[in-house]
This record gives sequence, structure tokens and C-alpha cells, in this order.
Amino acid sequence: MGWINFLKAAAPFLVMIIVECVEVGLSTLSKAAMTKGMSNFVFIVYYNALGTLILLPVFLYNIFRGKGVQLTFSLLYKFFLLGLIGICLLQICAYAGINYSSPTLAAAIGNLIPVFTFILAVILRMEVLDLRNPSSQAKCLGTIVAISGAMVVTLYRGPPLIIQTPTGASNKLFSVSSNWTLGGLLLAITSLLSSTGNVLQAATAKECPDEVTLVFFYSLFGTLQAAAVSIFLESDQNAWILHHRIEIIAIVYAAVSTTVFRNTVITWCLREKGPVYVVTFKPLAIIIAMIMGLAFLGDNLHLGSVIGSAAITAGFYSVIWGQAREKKDDIAAKLESTCDQNAPLLKSSDDRV
Repeated sequence: MGWINFLKAAAPFLVMIIVECVEVGLSTLSKAAMTKGMSNFVFIVYYNALGTLILLPVFLYNIFRGKGVQLTFSLLYKFFLLGLIGICLLQICAYAGINYSSPTLAAAIGNLIPVFTFILAVILRMEVLDLRNPSSQAKCLGTIVAISGAMVVTLYRGPPLIIQTPTGASNKLFSVSSNWTLGGLLLAITSLLSSTGNVLQAATAKECPDEVTLVFFYSLFGTLQAAAVSIFLESDQNAWILHHRIEIIAIVYAAVSTTVFRNTVITWCLREKGPVYVVTFKPLAIIIAMIMGLAFLGDNLHLGSVIGSAAITAGFYSVIWGQAREKKDDIAAKLESTCDQNAPLLKSSDDRV
């Protein structure tokens, strides 16, 4: 019984580490496939189409069991927007950014998602900003530090700290020139789109309680939109033919890891531990990405990446600490309010005695 309880307690921790490894593995594998010549547009369309096909039997099974959701125009419109923001625009920017830079930069800038979410919440008046409150001060300071770190890691590479010297045939794989600054800007746009998509998805989830229906139509609309844009942008018909085994592996891995595994596990962890617990593992992706980049892609580790990643991580945790402190203060205020309301009743009861 002791080991069972220990495994239950440790399961969310172990699962979140696996999730971060899976996500960085996807970035590394897609980078390797694109370096081999696969178009990032082709990759996006193929893996989302495969993911949608995997979801289709589950969606039909839910309808057969009577768990389907009545589709309204408002709901379909939100699905359309989710597909446009969360798949079409986001993934085109994301994989173009990875192609121009590296999975390490993608992992570092991915920590801007909570920061951008906080900024959007303030703009949309979903969150009150009180600079006299320590939690608001921490979130504002974290936002400034994280964005500064993103600018450092994007605009300043610095001298290499670890230099890879691939030899032989592998030189062709690692000799592709990269536009680091453009890649960083695209990845920053990706984080902003992800934050916008999270806000929209939260609103859509309230209207559509069935997660399978939401994810299926989200993937379906996103795949169709990405296909329409990609066919226009990728005019080379030969690019749509897969020439290397690494391309097929990357597509299958992306479909299974993101559509099936990641979405299911993240949903479970959110229910078990809450959103703050889940996002605290994001900075771990930087370390994993650096190791994978050095081991499998022959990436050089630059000083700018280390300094910028450290700043982004510090800003990230400052924002998360502010959010956690704010929730703790809200709970304490509600408990105090409840106690104040019950106090007169207790007092009058004592007076009667």
C-alpha cells in the first residue's frame, strides 16, 4: 500500500516531465525532418490531418453513446477561430521559427506564454492590476524581465560556450544557415497566439462541455485552414511527397504525441493538480532542448541563449508566483468574509444562552 500511495503522489510529477520531453522531442524531430528537406507547411498539414483521423473514431463513439454536443453557429464559429489561431497561424509561425532557429530557442521563448496571457487578461479587463499589491508587482516585474530575456535570446547570440563539430555525412544535416532573429520573432508571435488561443479555448470550453467534440472540430477546422494556406504558400508539388523515413516518423510522432497523449495527460494533470502546477514545468523544456540539440542536431550553445533563458525563466516564475499569491489571498479573503458573516449569529446565540 505504501508503494501504491507513493506512485499515485509521484505520478503527476513524472508525467509532466515526460510531457516536456515529448514536446521538446517533437521540436527536435521536426527540426531534423525539415533540415532533411521537408517543408514545414507539409509537416503541419499531414500531422494535423492524421491527428484528426485518430480522433474521428472517438468522436463518433461519443455520438453513438449519446454524448454529442448540439452544434450551434456560435460554437462552430468559435471552433473556426480556434483552428485559425491555434493550428493554422500558430503552427505555421512555430515551425517556421524552429526551422530558422533551434528547438532550444523555441523552448526558451515558450515561457512567454503565461506572460502574454497576463497582459491579455489585463487588456481585456479579465484581471485587475493593483500595483500596491505584491502579487501584481511580481507579475509586472516578471513580465518585464521575461520580455527582456526574450529580446536578449533573440537579438544577441554571443560567443559559443559549447561548439559541436559534426564530421562526415552529418555535416550536410547541420550546415543549413539559420536566421536566428527572424526565428525568435516568429516564436514570440507563436507564444502570443498560444496565449490568445488559451483565452478563447477557455471561453469555448464553457459552451462546449465535451472535450472530445471541442478537440475534434478544433483539429478539423485547423487542418482545413492550414491546408488551404499551405497549398498556396508551398507551390512545389514535389514537396508534398515524403522522401525520407525521418519525415514519416516526425509526422506520426507529432500526431500521436500532441493529439492523443499530450492533450489527455495535460487534462488529467490540470484536474489533479491545477494549472499552476502544470506550467511550473515549462522551464524544464529549456534544459531538455539544450541537451537534445547538442546530442542530436549538433547545435552550438551560445552565451546569449543561457543569459536570455535564465531571465525568461526568472520572469516566468515571478508571474506564476504572483498568480499563486493572488489566488491564496482571494481564498483567505473569502474565508475571512465568511467568518465575519457567521460571527453575529454565534454571538447572538451565546447571548441567548
